[in-house]
Amino acid sequence: MTTYTDEFKSYLNDVKKCSANTFDAYIRDVDQFLNYCAAQGIKDVKNIKSSNIDGYLVHIKELGKSDSTKTRIIASIRCYFNFLQSKKIIPVNCAQGIKNPRNARKMPEILTSQEVVTLLSQPDVSDYKGMRDKAMLELLYATGIKVSELIELKVSDINLQIGILHIKSEHHERIVPIYPAAVKHISEYINIARTALVSDEREDMLFTNYNGKPMSRQGFWKILKYYSKKAGIDKEINPQTLRHSFAAHLLENGAQLSDIKDMLGHLDISSTQIYAQLVKSKYIQSYSKYHPLAK
Repeated sequence: MTTYTDEFKSYLNDVKKCSANTFDAYIRDVDQFLNYCAAQGIKDVKNIKSSNIDGYLVHIKELGKSDSTKTRIIASIRCYFNFLQSKKIIPVNCAQGIKNPRNARKMPEILTSQEVVTLLSQPDVSDYKGMRDKAMLELLYATGIKVSELIELKVSDINLQIGILHIKSEHHERIVPIYPAAVKHISEYINIARTALVSDEREDMLFTNYNGKPMSRQGFWKILKYYSKKAGIDKEINPQTLRHSFAAHLLENGAQLSDIKDMLGHLDISSTQIYAQLVKSKYIQSYSKYHPLAK
């Protein structure tokens, strides 16, 4: 089948400027879709119809894919057909009418301000491990960065004198402020704990394990689960929870959605709008529960 895959890869890199993870997911999803079409006897993408896409969505549903996976696959297929149309390979975009599964996007779990305070107070800063863990948790909530960004930080990425973090990614960079309490704990970690944990002066990674090697995502996940349990927080917490809480709390306190978008590093504000939906839903529930005439 003629698929224009190489051109699509260039489109993802040069036009969409996708992250590495998004790039891999889109290519994988589109490859699987095109293999399905080829098995149906289609020899050129120009011959794919909306009925073929509908058939594939039924197929992945029968495979038991989750709604979130189906939503991502739909986004991948939409992107592919947008590319084909932009290059005038196809005259009509047959993927335009595809609808996402109902309620496919689950609202993220967020912590209350008090739960965040409780969680951040759990590490014992009288030892090196506790100082490191306190610095990581404070930095996550202070900046809303992803865990993948946290564990890739270098000492040189943070400026404690003016309280900012410099985040570099494949396609863009951003500057995020850090509140004073977090600056204090990160400074103590760097000057006291990190000096003891990292014996190799050439190691520039900000956070390491006890062997002085870079912290892994799995390693941080274990740390977060440990402190969540210790704090008695009865919520489904994952490595993104502090990022979601950061965004929701800023919005609740009057921050502009566009500013939150920039701090989170979202390329499209539609990714940030879920927090507006979440905060709105929270206030509606509170209104319905407590307003005497709303019951």
